[in-house]
Amino acid sequence: MTRSTDLVLTVLAPVVWGSTYYVTTEFLPHGYPVTIAALRALPAGLLLLAVTRRLPEREWLGRIFILGALNFAVFWICLFVAAYRLPGGVAATLGATQALLVIVLARGLLGMAINLPAVAAAATGVGGVALLVLGPEAALDPVGIAAGLGGSASMAAGTVLSRKWQLPVSALTVTAWQLTAGGLILVPFALVVEPPLPPIEVRHLGAVAYLSLIGAAVSYVLWFRGLARLGPAPLSMLGMMSPVTAVLLGWVLLGQELSPVQMIGAVIVLSSIWAGQHAATQPRLRMPAH
Repeated sequence: MTRSTDLVLTVLAPVVWGSTYYVTTEFLPHGYPVTIAALRALPAGLLLLAVTRRLPEREWLGRIFILGALNFAVFWICLFVAAYRLPGGVAATLGATQALLVIVLARGLLGMAINLPAVAAAATGVGGVALLVLGPEAALDPVGIAAGLGGSASMAAGTVLSRKWQLPVSALTVTAWQLTAGGLILVPFALVVEPPLPPIEVRHLGAVAYLSLIGAAVSYVLWFRGLARLGPAPLSMLGMMSPVTAVLLGWVLLGQELSPVQMIGAVIVLSSIWAGQHAATQPRLRMPAH
C-alpha cells in the first residue's frame, strides 16, 4: 500500500473528530463531558475486544493502561475542561500545539533528530489554526489554558509512546485494548464528579453510537494504523484537519459565517500539513538501540 493511501486513510480520523463538537452540542445533553467520554470509549473498546477476541499479555497491562490514560482518559478530560473554560478558538489553537510537542518528545523518547522543516510546518500550522478559529471573544483563563496544554501534552506523549511501545499486534487490537483501558479509567471518575444522566432520548443514543463506533472505534483504528506506517511527527500534523473540519461543518450545517481571514487560515493549515508530510519523507530518523 502506498504512502498516499496511508495518508488518505489516516486523515479520515481527524476529519471524523472534527464532527465531535457538532454532534455533542446538537444532539447530546450538556454538562456531562466525562460521562460522554466514558460512553464513547468503553463500549467501543469492548466491541473491538469482541471482534479481536484477544486480551493483552499480563506484562503488557501497565503500558496499555498508561497509553489508554494518555490517549483517551486524560486527553478527553483536559479537552472538555478546556472547551468549557475557553472559547473554542483558544482551545483549538492550544490543541494544535500537539504537533510541536510530538517532535520534541520523539527526539527524547525515540531518538529522532529534530527536523527543522517539520518544526516550521508545525509552527505555521498552529498559526493557521489560530487564524481559522480565534475570534475577538478569545479569553485566557489560566485553568483552561493549563487544561488545553495538558491535553496536547497527553495526546503527544501517548502518540510517541504508542510508537515506542509498539506491540506485535494489529492496529485493531491495540485500539481495542487502549479504548477499553481508557474507558475503565473514565467510568469511576464520571460516577464521582458528575450527576446521573437525564432521561435518554433516541437522538442521544444515536449521537453516542456515532461517537463510540465511528468517532472512537473506527477512527482510532485508522489513527493507530497510521502511526505504525507514517510515524508520530507526520501523524500529528494530520490532526490539524480536525479544527478545519469543525469550522467547515459549522459553516455548512449551522449557517455560521466563514470570514476571509478564516479562509486564509484554512489554506495555511492545509499547506502546513502538506509541508509536514513532505518534510517527513526526508532522511532524518535515528533510532536508539533496543
